[in-house]
Amino acid sequence: MTTEALPFEDTSDFADADRGFVAALEPGVVRAADGRVVWDNDAYAAYLRAECPPTAHASLWRQAQLVARQGLYQVAEGVYQVRGLDLSNMTLVEGERGVVVIDPLVSNETAAAALALYRQHRGPRPVTGLIYTHSHVDHFGGARGVLPEGTERGVPVVAPAGFLEHAVSENVYAGNAMSRRAIFMYGNRLPKSPEGQVSSGLGMTPSTGAVSLVPPTVDVTETGQEETIDGVRIVFQLTPGTEAPAEMHFLFPDLRVLCLSENVTHTMHNIQTLRGALVRDARMWSRYVDEAIELFHGTFDVAFASHHWPTWGHDKVVELMAEQRDLYAYMHDQTLRLLNEGLVAAEIAEQMQLPPALERAWHSRGYYGSLSHNVKAIYHRYLGWFEGNPAGLWELPPTELAARYVDVAGGAEAALAKARAYADSGTTEDLRFAATLLNHVVFADPAAVEPVTKDAKETLAEVYTRLGHGSENGTWRNFYLTAAVELRRGPGGEVADTAGSDVTGALTVEQLLDSIAIRIDGPRAWDEDLTVDLELSDLRRRHRLTLRNGVLTHRASRLEAAPRTPAGLTLSLTKPQLLALLGGAAALDTVEHVGDIGLVQRLLSLVTTPDQLFPIVTP
Repeated sequence: MTTEALPFEDTSDFADADRGFVAALEPGVVRAADGRVVWDNDAYAAYLRAECPPTAHASLWRQAQLVARQGLYQVAEGVYQVRGLDLSNMTLVEGERGVVVIDPLVSNETAAAALALYRQHRGPRPVTGLIYTHSHVDHFGGARGVLPEGTERGVPVVAPAGFLEHAVSENVYAGNAMSRRAIFMYGNRLPKSPEGQVSSGLGMTPSTGAVSLVPPTVDVTETGQEETIDGVRIVFQLTPGTEAPAEMHFLFPDLRVLCLSENVTHTMHNIQTLRGALVRDARMWSRYVDEAIELFHGTFDVAFASHHWPTWGHDKVVELMAEQRDLYAYMHDQTLRLLNEGLVAAEIAEQMQLPPALERAWHSRGYYGSLSHNVKAIYHRYLGWFEGNPAGLWELPPTELAARYVDVAGGAEAALAKARAYADSGTTEDLRFAATLLNHVVFADPAAVEPVTKDAKETLAEVYTRLGHGSENGTWRNFYLTAAVELRRGPGGEVADTAGSDVTGALTVEQLLDSIAIRIDGPRAWDEDLTVDLELSDLRRRHRLTLRNGVLTHRASRLEAAPRTPAGLTLSLTKPQLLALLGGAAALDTVEHVGDIGLVQRLLSLVTTPDQLFPIVTP
């Protein structure tokens, strides 16, 4: 659908985004304790008031104008949201003694600022409950901003079953790679300007403050489960495998308010994010939204989500939910239909088109997810990376493949000339191919010793800039424009520390040991054979670590049960001592032990530290 065919005359979203406004944070800037700016919403407001420039897609510009709105908003009697202080929203529900906080943003600093803004206008209410809607960092990372260390005693922390496991697997196990790619996805190296970072579609961008995690104390394990927190009654619906592996909707029946987490928002969402994540189940996503329509029918007057603005009116909410249900079901079913007819992912992505009613619905536009990469994700979920053609079964790695492509094209100079001709042709298809060909020229010369490589980088940066400026999808725009920056300046950007001490402190011992196992340098550890027992007196558990064949395995047992075979080293300590030891805050000689203490040094010497700024658009 062309931009001109979109219903720009429909301004109801703007009315809803402004409804209930109480006050904004003035200025809209949040700083860390050291003075560093971790959030600046005013930078967007400075230019988004203007008409859409030629350097941005008009539809994405409209979305940016909506999600850049900042401040405290009333959703219903006793229900408030702080929006525009991070990528996500923080919702506050007033109880008998204090306030229940839902989704405390990405970082401690923005969460604390949001809570302070609420208290400025609603009084100094204590936090009497904390709810995580799902297991993504923008919904728990600011936990210590609302529940500082030592204040969580007696405060229920509610999350869907499996929350901690999936929060760890996403933010710790693969956290370094995801954080690096998130620099591209959210465009945090880009200037906040009409030429640079305009929006991510879901929100503006994540804050860059300290990430924390207060572990859940109440698990939601079944649909229909009811909890009362500070006098506020809540009925839950589990929705695992939807937008997150652990996620839930919930109803406040006495307030007639429905929370739809991140499953029903004002954008087409991701089936797999560009930063990387588990492939989501579009089929179950659709079914859980449909279940919510039936389960909560007639019990709400307004619905809100963890992003964007609320929707008022029972029938309007049902219409939104039904169209979002159909959106994910259509993508799923049609991808399956076409893959079963023999089409591969790229072919399906080019062919797929939404039904007219969905294509014209603003909330179905691809601002964050896109029809193209969602179709590819669904294909991957069912058939994996291999598309069946053996030409792709054993492809060369990027640099070796690129060198041969460039050779076929007649050398780097000839390839560069052909790429420029494609870029100048004026068609989007040729511009896309120019990017592919130029990428091969860049990768064919890993050491960048040929002068033509410098020209190829600049030309590719120009192509990426043009593709970015024409993209309706906020994350595509940010990927393209950040790639242009990195081609010109090299890798950089601020990588979020999603595995910091506060997050690792919330991990189970099993999760902590898993996070070490995935960092063992396997080849260097091939010839090692060692066993270490960790006797954790506070947990009454023994964890046996075995390193053999380059693999660190671990097994737990009751402390009272004697091991069948002796270990080379036994450490007697508590979990906090273990965390201090692994984090370098405690010396080995302070830990009670029996056996060869040198085994710990041998083990830790094999644990690698990944490069936080590994190259992406260059070899």
